[in-house]
Amino acid sequence: MSILLFVLGVLFVAVGIAASIALHEVGHLLPAKLFKVRVTQYMIGFGPTIFSRRKGETEYGLKALPLGGYVSMVGMFPPAKVDDAGIGAGGAVRQSSTGMFQQLTADARQAVAEQLRPGDENRVFYKLPIWKRIVIMLGGPLMNLLIGVIMFAILIMGFGSVQATTTVSEVYKCVVPADQAAETGQTDCSEGDPTAPAFSAGLQPGDRVVSFDGQDVTSWDQMSTWIREAAGREVAISYVRGGETITETITPLLTERPVPDLDGRPKLNADGTPVMESVGFIGVGSQQELVPQPATEVLPAVGENLVRVTGVVLNLPQRVVEVGQAAFSDAPRDPDGPISVVGVGRIAGEVSAMEEIPLESRIATLVGLVGGVNLALFVFNLIPLLPLDGGHVAGALWEGLRRGVAKIFKRPDPGPFDMAKLLPLTYAVAILLMGMGALLIYADIVKPVDLFG
Repeated sequence: MSILLFVLGVLFVAVGIAASIALHEVGHLLPAKLFKVRVTQYMIGFGPTIFSRRKGETEYGLKALPLGGYVSMVGMFPPAKVDDAGIGAGGAVRQSSTGMFQQLTADARQAVAEQLRPGDENRVFYKLPIWKRIVIMLGGPLMNLLIGVIMFAILIMGFGSVQATTTVSEVYKCVVPADQAAETGQTDCSEGDPTAPAFSAGLQPGDRVVSFDGQDVTSWDQMSTWIREAAGREVAISYVRGGETITETITPLLTERPVPDLDGRPKLNADGTPVMESVGFIGVGSQQELVPQPATEVLPAVGENLVRVTGVVLNLPQRVVEVGQAAFSDAPRDPDGPISVVGVGRIAGEVSAMEEIPLESRIATLVGLVGGVNLALFVFNLIPLLPLDGGHVAGALWEGLRRGVAKIFKRPDPGPFDMAKLLPLTYAVAILLMGMGALLIYADIVKPVDLFG
């Protein structure tokens, strides 16, 4: 059963990512057709074509390698200038270059020229106004952003976010010092460990705490704050068990505990050790449940995720190096670092196979994974480097800047910016991206991210 659930989780995310890629390309296709650019192909995947069908002037199809997709539009590059073709300003024929990159550029330009047919003169991409080209290229990333927002809306409003309730999930028998537990991994009680105050007060899993120190308890976080401030002081605690309210006294112990960050994870010092503080502690855990949130919580959650993803992307070279070091050493993977689709699929499978977690929570996690992948695609595709969408946007903006400066200083219009001249850089970036993808896949196989301990 666990294997079947694992496979179902992987398939859920795989289909979600495939649909996201297809819709990303739709985000380019629709505005391109709206602006009358002739679109020759809409393809999902790369390599040999498995299936295709022509509708109108566009061929729609599926290719063998499901590693992305593309929309092919006529006239992506302007024709070579006369000087670029080998004719000097005085009419003299210049010696043609036989360099590899020059040949690649010439071949790409020739391929673009061969796509043209009579009537395409005003339907080529490079002749569009700059704002229209930007709309077309941003259509894909914005589609991923839209999918991400929808997935987070389903997650937050439909399933809800995980919230700590006032119901006790576990009661510790003793208090193990946090530093000792971190160093030795000790979780069981040993001689000399003090009895946990909650255990002494008779609390049991399933009890619902209703008051602490004479104050009504409305949330777990509220009660946690009161406990942390009541170290060494005897206070009353009331809890409901089987419909009966029980009142006992409890004295929180003063103990060293990690300082949590906004995500509930321990804050770390510069040397990687947890930041500690002396607070009251009684030794109980809270029962968690999904609580639907209002629509106003969706965009803030999306924003937090985008900030986190942007931080990873801005430090991507360093993060990839760290992944490589972890993959070829005993160092652990950073759970907040980049992962491949293989890693995402593995996490989805592991979550699905956790039968001890309610089905609703597992489905919510899978929805969140698909949403998170789309937000990551949105940010990643905005990197201003070809062949990414952000590179095309940057080229259009540069053309606008050149033409604007020429107009201000009454100089001749420099014409469209020739993106074909950047093909060597494009190929170099593409090779780096493929290398990064291969490294992440390898790392996700031999040293996967451990999110569940």
